[in-house]
Amino acid sequence: MVDKPVGVTSHDVVAAVRRHFRVKRVGHLGTLDPGASGLLLIAIGAATRCASIWAGGEKTYEGTLELGVVTSTQDLMGEVLERRPVDLGEAQIREATRSLVGEIEQIPPMFSAVKVGGQRLYRLARRGVVVERSPRRVHVAEWEWRSFSLPWASFRIRCSGGTYVRTLAHDLGIRLGTGAALKALRRLRSEPFGLERSVTLRELGQVPAAELWSKAGLEMEAALAGVPSIVLDSEGVDRIGSGAEVSIEPSVHPEPPRHPPAASVVSGPRSVVFLGPAGETLALGELAQDPASGRRIGRPHVVFPWAVRGGPE
Repeated sequence: MVDKPVGVTSHDVVAAVRRHFRVKRVGHLGTLDPGASGLLLIAIGAATRCASIWAGGEKTYEGTLELGVVTSTQDLMGEVLERRPVDLGEAQIREATRSLVGEIEQIPPMFSAVKVGGQRLYRLARRGVVVERSPRRVHVAEWEWRSFSLPWASFRIRCSGGTYVRTLAHDLGIRLGTGAALKALRRLRSEPFGLERSVTLRELGQVPAAELWSKAGLEMEAALAGVPSIVLDSEGVDRIGSGAEVSIEPSVHPEPPRHPPAASVVSGPRSVVFLGPAGETLALGELAQDPASGRRIGRPHVVFPWAVRGGPE
């Protein structure tokens, strides 16, 4: 977990982790724009195969926006396209915010890593190309205003993974008729992880790897503790290690206390953790119901190298 500073990219942080820990397989879980700071989750080695589980967690941000301005990037790092007068009060801003809380549709900004037709939007935007983007459903759980010093206003937001906060600011500006752009943004949490265990980019370049890991690292088993799990017997371990389905009997294979028990059916290729008898993580997969017998069927989608039947220890 790294506290990314303003002015560097998420890729820059990944490269720094790769150099410092001398590992090849490194990835980040949810991009932070260069102009944003705060929590950037980094996965190393086999944990990169769990990225979709953690990347989708609810995010908490603090930020500041400026009213009366429209930019090419929806934040103040972009080209200013228009300036408008700001002749309104706090009550109007709070009221306009209500329509942007809950389940909403959001059109990704052109300056984003979203792919359209196989191309990253930001690459098209840099060439001056604007393409049609399909709206995405996101969830804004909470939008709290912290202070007003118009044309600037500070806020705190809790939202689903994949939500563009600068687009929320832009859309608020449209509703108010003044325009708005994001001035500053800091990510505080990416559930279930927070800034309290993070290290700075400077520490990443100066502190020994073992010390960094003890402060900001988390073993994969602990990081997956919030995901529903199934404990397998020796036969199930063999079948999962071979990539085969396994019949699940809850009464025979109890779940360990550190994991929530799996429901009768849990869909999604990485929605369930399959564990060995000692609680070791073997695979990620899903649970389905056999239409013939009515039994739960465990289907592995990601089998970790140490669990592959006949594979490395």
